[in-house]
Amino acid sequence: MVSGVLCLLKGLGELPEPVAEPVLILISGLPGTGKSYFSKRLAERVPFLVLESDALRKTLFSPPSYTPRESARLFRIIHLLLQDLLNEGISVILDATNLSERFREQLYGIADHLNARLILVHVEAPPEVVYQRLENRAMDSENKSDADWAVYRRMRSSADKIQRKHYVVDTSSDITPALDKIVREVMRRYSASDLRW
Repeated sequence: MVSGVLCLLKGLGELPEPVAEPVLILISGLPGTGKSYFSKRLAERVPFLVLESDALRKTLFSPPSYTPRESARLFRIIHLLLQDLLNEGISVILDATNLSERFREQLYGIADHLNARLILVHVEAPPEVVYQRLENRAMDSENKSDADWAVYRRMRSSADKIQRKHYVVDTSSDITPALDKIVREVMRRYSASDLRW
């Protein structure tokens, strides 16, 4: 497990400056709803590290099998990595489907244990938009996700509602107002000494 964390740490590149009160922004949503797009746009506005589960999976498992066992191992390693980063004062955007409330509870626990501020964002888009995105994604060699329409339909039936206060963002329309709200919340939560960025 430790070797997996070290492997991922090496691939993260230069980390943002540590802060006194790190923030964990937990992005959730079905495949094709725009989680990675939203995460990247948000990271342009706040100095956070983006952990993209699809990319991390392909770093650890080549080629990935997407079995339950592989997914369980991936997320155990991501949880350890998150703990290390937050403990060091590094704020993180976690870009993953995060569809199960039971699974999200583990992430809530990590944030609570490390006194990290937690911001929850659920990303969505109309099914016809998702379908078109997933069709286009199949032809994009830069894309990190292998999820297709069948995966979307299967996952849609098992998604749990988020039980805590959270933002809902429809990425089929202008996401700027949602980005503005989240940036304002981050700035309220950061201490004055952390606002040098």
